[in-house]
Amino acid sequence: MISLSETMPSLTAHIARLAQRLGLGPSPSRDMLERAGSLSLPFTQLPEPEPSIFWGDGPCLHRLVELPRGALSGPVQEDKARAHAALCRLIRKETESLAALDLRQVDGICAQPQDGQYHRSFEALAASPGARRVRIISYNDFLRAIGSALPGFPRCAPVELRQASWLGERLYWSGEHHADAFACAIAYARLRGLDLSAPVQLVDYRLERSGIRALDEQYHALTMPAQAWSDGQFMALLLESQVPYARLSLLRQPNNSELLLLERSQPVANALGEGLKAAGAPDFIRYLKGLPQITRFKRGEPAQHD
Repeated sequence: MISLSETMPSLTAHIARLAQRLGLGPSPSRDMLERAGSLSLPFTQLPEPEPSIFWGDGPCLHRLVELPRGALSGPVQEDKARAHAALCRLIRKETESLAALDLRQVDGICAQPQDGQYHRSFEALAASPGARRVRIISYNDFLRAIGSALPGFPRCAPVELRQASWLGERLYWSGEHHADAFACAIAYARLRGLDLSAPVQLVDYRLERSGIRALDEQYHALTMPAQAWSDGQFMALLLESQVPYARLSLLRQPNNSELLLLERSQPVANALGEGLKAAGAPDFIRYLKGLPQITRFKRGEPAQHD
């Protein structure tokens, strides 16, 4: 025997759908806005970049330059293709060759920290317990350290450097090996006033304001916690209404946040985006607008570091 409690949910849903078709109930967009706004998910605000010698400590926005088409996921290929094109317009990459640059201006590395610690400068890294194995006491120690990082220095191949406008004027060495030796050698050269001029190839990543404006006009771009994709209420909003969306793992955060892109031109998708913002979802576009911007690194005397 079927109880009344078992029949009520389906009967209620049927009446609600009938009321919507007759124009007597809330519109699908309004219903989506209200349901999305009532979600309770562990949203985490995007962290502001902090001074660090490690490239990986900052936002990995440079990945958008050569973002593979298959990096985005979502139910409809055309939706993913449009989102991919919009994301690829956010960052511009330029490469410049310089005949000589004093490497004492370099104050960052792209390799991962060996000791897992946070450092604000090469000098701080050189003074850390993890860098004791490098031990630069004499000029010969310095030559050994810089030679291990840059074989043949000063007659070495152009030194590969990176810079990102959202990370200020800091220059990062792109080498992956002997990063501690490189950092300690630079710190020693600053301390002793040693000239470290060498040819360099600089890769410069820059936020495109026009790309940010275009993304803002076309999309809600929100960062969603990993738990959202196993949350029944959130997934019901996506699946029941067949909302067009695209998602991207990008930000390397501890909680594995993903970027969710919802087209504003689609009423229900737009309502979902507005509702998620009301529920606390961080706005990726607002985050981009708040990042610092620089024009170009300063080619002057190396700065003094603590």
